[in-house]
Amino acid sequence: MAQLPGPIQPSFSVPSSPQSAKSASRIVGRIDPRRILSPGRVSPIEDTVPDPSPVLDSVPQLRSQSFRAPIASPTTPPAGNSAVSDGFDVRMSLRGKNGGCVVLELNSAVLCANSEVFAGLIADYRKGVSSSSGSNKMCIIEVPEVDNLGVFRETIELMFEEDVTKRLLNIGVYRSIDVLEAVPWTEEEEEKLRSLFTRFKFDDETTRDILARLYLNDSVDSQPNVAQQLVWSITTCVDANARNELKSLVKGLLCKSSVYEKNHLDLSKEDLYSVCHSCLGSLVSLFEEASDTIPSERLTKKDMNKPLIERISREVDNINWLLEIMLDGQIAEDFVDIWADQHQLLKMHENASPMIRYELSRVSAILFVAMATRKLQCRLEARSGLLQAWFRPMLLDFGWLQRCRKGLDIKVLQEAMGQTLLTLPLKQQYMLFMEWFRYFSSHGTECPNLSKAFQIWWRRSFLRGSETYAVESR
Repeated sequence: MAQLPGPIQPSFSVPSSPQSAKSASRIVGRIDPRRILSPGRVSPIEDTVPDPSPVLDSVPQLRSQSFRAPIASPTTPPAGNSAVSDGFDVRMSLRGKNGGCVVLELNSAVLCANSEVFAGLIADYRKGVSSSSGSNKMCIIEVPEVDNLGVFRETIELMFEEDVTKRLLNIGVYRSIDVLEAVPWTEEEEEKLRSLFTRFKFDDETTRDILARLYLNDSVDSQPNVAQQLVWSITTCVDANARNELKSLVKGLLCKSSVYEKNHLDLSKEDLYSVCHSCLGSLVSLFEEASDTIPSERLTKKDMNKPLIERISREVDNINWLLEIMLDGQIAEDFVDIWADQHQLLKMHENASPMIRYELSRVSAILFVAMATRKLQCRLEARSGLLQAWFRPMLLDFGWLQRCRKGLDIKVLQEAMGQTLLTLPLKQQYMLFMEWFRYFSSHGTECPNLSKAFQIWWRRSFLRGSETYAVESR
């Protein structure tokens, strides 16, 4: 393929891309009426053929036969629409910003498959000429103001290249891979690289280092459970600020709605409950220490570094954090049974100081709110066991929960307790509501206000049929 420059040499500035360069606003029309020498050839605008110039040397010859037709004799112009019949049905004229012109005859199917811009130009042109000129007419497209004719033509040629990898090698992409491996990437650039290496295959030696940054080559089974290690580390972290920061970070990574969710990093139910049982065991030990049932020789120096109240609060925070992860993963049903069966903690709760025992009711509060807001659905036996075990401790601790809320919404908690009570059979509701009534009458605001739920229970128990429906629907 030959090309000849115009009277002015083109500049070698940053090129416009034919796929995204809408800055090269299209002008669809006929190019100079002088003939094209042959299909797939580049013809000059001038009548005479001058000597080769640096522009000719800067643009390598096309190698793909899908890009151009066999070169015919330059003295024999093509007749009629032979180019169209040979599959070259687009004539593209590239005009340089500083002069010069390149005319290419191309296949429209390849252009449309590789560039939305050219697909739109070809479709628009055909709509304009279909009614008057027939379907076999050559589509003529002119691209003005091209910064660099040589680079633009190279980009067009790449669309028609059968062996893209070989062509990229020739234009220096392998050298670019070395540069990419040595610099930081943004997340957008990383996704583009993943797409590139998915579409094109390179030799292992060239891409080994960069692929090691994109993919974990080891099998999933051979990798340690990273999520479990993170959770264990957080529950044993002693620095409060670091622990809170890491809890927010890891919870965001593990939650179901996270954009970073990966199946092989999911924390399994067994792993999560394993950590939870460890935290419960530590909590029992701390309450034993508070009740002086642990011999002093069993206490380590690490145990004595922080005040007992702070250590109990930290362990309860860990349990509530794990419970939030369970609720997000919809695997918290078993924890209801586990918490209802904490007979040792319940026994020590009766004799413990109100300053520390209310921490246990913080765990119960999370469960009540989750049930009332339908984040946690569990069997009647589980709900009944939870309320039978922890409803009375909640009444005792409510005053301290109001004074030391630690992020707990008291109004939401009161509403949740009433709603959870109403999910039980009426006979069990009667016993629990009467217990609340007696305690509320003697402690007032130190007790949760369940008046609204109590009224609903009363109407359901003592008003029958349509009367109950009429009252509750008001």
